[in-house]
Amino acid sequence: MTVMPTEPHPATEDLRSRWTALLTRCGSTADPEPYGRALLARWAEPQRRYHTTDHLLAVLDEVDALAWHAEHPDAVRLAAWFHDAVYRPDRSENEERSAELAARALGQAGLPAALTAEVVRLVRLTVGHHPQPGDRNGEVLCDADLAVLGRSPAAYAAYAAAVRAEYAFVPEPVFRRERARILAELLALPALFRTPRAHERYDGPARANLAAELAELTA
Repeated sequence: MTVMPTEPHPATEDLRSRWTALLTRCGSTADPEPYGRALLARWAEPQRRYHTTDHLLAVLDEVDALAWHAEHPDAVRLAAWFHDAVYRPDRSENEERSAELAARALGQAGLPAALTAEVVRLVRLTVGHHPQPGDRNGEVLCDADLAVLGRSPAAYAAYAAAVRAEYAFVPEPVFRRERARILAELLALPALFRTPRAHERYDGPARANLAAELAELTA
C-alpha cells in the first residue's frame, strides 16, 4: 500500500487508534500503523467529495451502533475501512479493486485467512447492497453504508450535493437521468434497511428524502 501525503483530518488520531486496536484484536502479526496511514491517505484523495474520511467515520460509527446484530462485528468494521478505499468516480470497478486491496493488505498483515475472506466478501457486497436473508454481517455493513439516506433533510441535501460534485465531469442531463434511475430503483425496494434498528430509524426518512430528490430531478 502506497502512502500518499494529505492534510490531517480532525478525527485522524481517533481513526488511527481505532484501526490499530481493530487489527490488534483481529490477530495482526504486522505493525498496523503503516496500513492505517495508507488507508487514511486513500480516503483523503482530492477527487473525493462524499466518499471521504467523514464518510468512513460515519460508517464506522453506524457499524458500532449495529454491532449487536452482526455475527462478526470486527469483520464488518474491517470491511467498512476497505469498502471505498479505492474510489474513482469515473471507474466502475471500485468495489472490486477495494476488495482486492483488502485481500492483499490483510494477508500481508497476517490476519486469519477465513477473516480476510469474509472481509473481501463484504466489500464486494457493497456493489449492490443486497445481502441475502440471514447474512447478518452483510446487513450491518449495507445498513451502515446507506444510513446517510435517512438523515435529516439538510444532511441528505449535503450528501446529494457532494455526490454531484464527485460527478462534476458528467453533463447535467445525463447525471439527472442516471441519478433518477438509481433513486427510483432504491424506492422500489421492499426494504431499504435490513437490521431492525436501522429499518425503524431510517426507512421512513430515507424514502422521504429519496422521493424529494427524485421529484426535483424529474421536474
